[in-house]
Amino acid sequence: MITISKLAAEQILQSSIETAAAGMVLRIAAKRNADGSIEYAMGFDNVDSNDTQITCEDVRIAVAPTSVELLSDVTLDYVELEPGQFHFIFQNPNDPHYVPPRNPRKGV
Repeated sequence: MITISKLAAEQILQSSIETAAAGMVLRIAAKRNADGSIEYAMGFDNVDSNDTQITCEDVRIAVAPTSVELLSDVTLDYVELEPGQFHFIFQNPNDPHYVPPRNPRKGV
């Protein structure tokens, strides 16, 4: 379903410590826009009984049933898009509007 790069996992786990979200799952959500593109959201949350749950790179992830199909084969990465500017990006082959970043540099 979802793959998380090692660098993205490190950032997520560090953020969970810094924000006192330890013990919570990373909720990832997706919705299709009118133009067919996919919009993403993520944050720390509690698990609902109907969530799909996975663990990737030691990050516990929860996905609501409405997002499962849109997140199939997605990779969450953390890349340097501009010097010194790191961002989470969703690489999704199911999004017809997805364009990979040009020459992203992985991690610190």
